[in-house]
Amino acid sequence: MADSPNVKKTVFDIFVDGAKKGWNIGISSIIPNVLMAFVITRFLDITGLLTLIGNIFRPFMMLLGGMPGEAAAVLIAAFLSMGGGVGVAAALYTSGTLALPHLAILLPAIYLMGSQIQYLGRILGTSEVKPRYYGVIIGIAVVNALLSIVVMRIIVAIAM
Repeated sequence: MADSPNVKKTVFDIFVDGAKKGWNIGISSIIPNVLMAFVITRFLDITGLLTLIGNIFRPFMMLLGGMPGEAAAVLIAAFLSMGGGVGVAAALYTSGTLALPHLAILLPAIYLMGSQIQYLGRILGTSEVKPRYYGVIIGIAVVNALLSIVVMRIIVAIAM
């Protein structure tokens, strides 16, 4: 019996257990978020809302990262879900709206401010952080993400 406390698991057993846990996380969390992002991006594109987002955010995104305004959709999605942000970035890349340098600029921002809404309930709520600090905590994540865009724009410019 492999689950008995007296029986040691082999490296193979540990690997298989980890692979099963990783598979379950991917199937139950990552894939649905990325798929949702593709569907939302396609919906925004079909309805013309993606163009509207692009027009509204174009000056800001050009100034900040030299990117099309539609890149703001990546940041908005990432704020809700990291997987969603990656999905929107992938959808915009496959549609030709974003290029590889844009993805390089956006990727750190996705991870620096990703999933803030989810973290409110999962982390801040359960760790008894006072709600009056939520805005500051989220603000720090957003500022870090925006700063990373500026830094990555410089790095990408130097690398090219």
